[in-house]
Amino acid sequence: QLLESGGGLVQPGGSLRLACAGSGDRLDHYGIGWFRQVPGKEREGVSCISSIGDRTNNANSVKGRFTISRDSAKNMVYLQMNSLQPGDTAVYYCATDPWVRRCDLWPGNYDSWGPGTQVTVSS
Repeated sequence: QLLESGGGLVQPGGSLRLACAGSGDRLDHYGIGWFRQVPGKEREGVSCISSIGDRTNNANSVKGRFTISRDSAKNMVYLQMNSLQPGDTAVYYCATDPWVRRCDLWPGNYDSWGPGTQVTVSS
């Protein structure tokens, strides 16, 4: 099971760090992706990291602002989000990809999802 945390309300230009915790399984057995979704729109891939952390990828909309990382000792994956903008407002989800060496942003490659955490960027 996956559980996201760290969402909340932040002003434009601010930062948040989202965390994805795994229970019952090692997250470093999987590629991990972060996705976001707003009502009425498709789920969008934001960032991903391979199982051993040697590959990462970010959507063009977040490059230079968001950073994904792993802490295998804590069985956690993080998404550091800086310079947040109102367009980043969404529910953010983490998910597992069973192809450990893959890191892409297509939601169809991911088979287990957390319940999501709300991020709201507003003044």
